[in-house]
This record gives sequence, C-alpha cells and structure tokens, in this order.
Amino acid sequence: MADQARRRLARETVLAAAMELADREGLEALTMRSLADALGTKPMTLYHHVPGKEALLDGMVDIVFAEMEKPPVELEWRDAMRVRCRSAREVLARHPWSVPLLESRHHPGPELLAHHEAVLATLDRAGMPLPLVAHAYAVLDSFVYGFAMQEANLAVQRGQEDAELAGEIASAFDPAAYPMLTRFAMEHAMQPGFNFGDSFDYGLDLLLDGLARAAA
Repeated sequence: MADQARRRLARETVLAAAMELADREGLEALTMRSLADALGTKPMTLYHHVPGKEALLDGMVDIVFAEMEKPPVELEWRDAMRVRCRSAREVLARHPWSVPLLESRHHPGPELLAHHEAVLATLDRAGMPLPLVAHAYAVLDSFVYGFAMQEANLAVQRGQEDAELAGEIASAFDPAAYPMLTRFAMEHAMQPGFNFGDSFDYGLDLLLDGLARAAA
C-alpha cells in the first residue's frame, strides 16, 4: 500500500511538471527527455510512472478536465451550462496547448469521463432528445474550444490607447481599398475598452437561447 501511494505521488509530480512545461513552452517542447531534465532525472526513470508519451498526455488532459467546473445540478440547465462553458474557457486560457488534445484520447481518464457525463446529463434534463443533445454538445464545445484557440492567438485583444500603434496597424492596408476594415479597426477594435473576450458571453447566450428554442 505504501509503495502504491509513493508511485501515485511520483506520477502526480511527473504530471504537474509536464503541465508546467507545456504551459510555459508549448506542447512541442514537451518530450520525455525535456521533462526528465525539468525534474532533474533520467528519461528512463519517468517510465516507472508513465508508460510513455501518450499516457503522459492522457494524464495531462485528465487534469485539464478536472480543473473545469462541471455544470451545477442545482441550476437551470442554461445557467448550469454557462458556468461550465465559462470555466472551460478560463481553464483553456491557462492551458492553450490542450485544446487539440481534449477529444483525441483513446484512453480517457476518470475526470474526462465524469465531465462528459455531467454535461450530457445537463442537456438531457433540458428535455432534449438524444440527437439534439449530440448537436448541442458538439456546437457548444466547438464554440468554446474555437474561441479559446482564437483568443490565445489574437494579436490584439484589448483596445489600445496608443495612437501610434493604431496608426501602424491601419497602415498595413489601403483605406480606400478596405474602407470597412479601416472603419472597424479605427472606430472599434483599436478603441479604449474594446475586449475581444466580450464576444464570448454574447455568442454563448445566442447558442443557449437557440438550443432552448429547439428543445421546446
């Protein structure tokens, strides 16, 4: 029993170090060798705790799902899904490398399975038939995951008060050829107070309201 606890603790240490490395340097920097270097050990030592790279990724994805808040059962289903989707967005902002991996695991962990079960149960109690449950889950996750990827890679997310920066960006295209793009950049995207993230709640509410109408 003590040996099992030590192995579990060591595996948790390995996974935590892998998460930190991926968060800091990106998934492409994560190898068994780079992870061993970060832990001050040899690559072969890691295989006592994780059988290989895929098992390592399985464990990391499970941690990502563990950090996402499940839809609260005491809330109306739309409010519950808002909680879950907002939490997922925050978690993916911390771990942007994880988005392409979330639905790719051949050996899903308990946290991943529990999260999917909770979301499916929430959509089911909305009175949706199974085909609509499938559409709802796919559409909501496509929105959350896609928004998280776009948010992570967007060059300018918040309005800039620096007129020089605004002018530099606008000078990249001809205002006469792209009048609407110029107007959008100068009168909206580059204005103080602009926040790309504001579109998340707006889009989420559109989807949830549309799904509610479909369920009705």
